[in-house]
Amino acid sequence: MGLFLSRFVNKIDKKGRVSVPAPFRASLSDQSFAGIVVYPHPKLPALEGCGYDRIQKMVEGHDRLDQFSDQRDDLGSIFAVSHQLAFDPEGRVMLPEDLLRYAGISEQAVFAGFGSTFQIWEPQAIDRHLSEARDRIRIQKTTLPASRPEGSGK
Repeated sequence: MGLFLSRFVNKIDKKGRVSVPAPFRASLSDQSFAGIVVYPHPKLPALEGCGYDRIQKMVEGHDRLDQFSDQRDDLGSIFAVSHQLAFDPEGRVMLPEDLLRYAGISEQAVFAGFGSTFQIWEPQAIDRHLSEARDRIRIQKTTLPASRPEGSGK
């Protein structure tokens, strides 16, 4: 599964093409699909992106939900608005107009790594979002759970 770290600002050309950062492409090099999967983030004014293996894991989780439950139907909508975007020879993808509009992206896009996924933002919007997130972490004293050594049984 891909690992996405850091932030990269890239220009979007007049055709809607944007270069996917080289470290992100390298992280996806062993995937069965040479590209990315992108969909509107369900809670933020940004796009969520991942590799094909990650979206497959999401489908597997979705398949474990009760067949006709509201939760399954609601979460399944993510797949309906997802786009598989293939890399061109220069490592670019073409972001569909509906996705650009959703995230308010026009001339530049920020690719921000979020571990096993990444997000694509309008530059000023992500600056605000990250500042607010840091404030919440500080105020709520949020921490990541400690990892347990393999085989510890707990």
